[in-house]
Amino acid sequence: MTDTKAPITLTLAAVERLKEIVSKAEGTVIALRISVNKKGCNGLGYELSYVEKADDKDIKIEQDGVIVYLDPAASLYLYGSTMDFVTEKLRSAFEFINPNEKSRCGCGESFNV
Repeated sequence: MTDTKAPITLTLAAVERLKEIVSKAEGTVIALRISVNKKGCNGLGYELSYVEKADDKDIKIEQDGVIVYLDPAASLYLYGSTMDFVTEKLRSAFEFINPNEKSRCGCGESFNV
């Protein structure tokens, strides 16, 4: 399913990193899937996984030549969010700027809505 108003948007840095990850993945990887699962001290965590075959239930997000699939249950938590890729001196990671978050743990691994 393609959503005309995507629940999330991607920054240019996220788009470039996603393209790189998919192009270097082994096998028949076509995209990444974003999910939200029970995790950490605040209850929920973002999870990325490889997609080899699209699931009709997932929300397909196409932006700037990259495809990301969003678990439909995750869209409830992510609506209005932006996915970014940040590179710092000692780490690089995808980060979600999520207006729905009520709190986030100190290490940034989990959140609560």
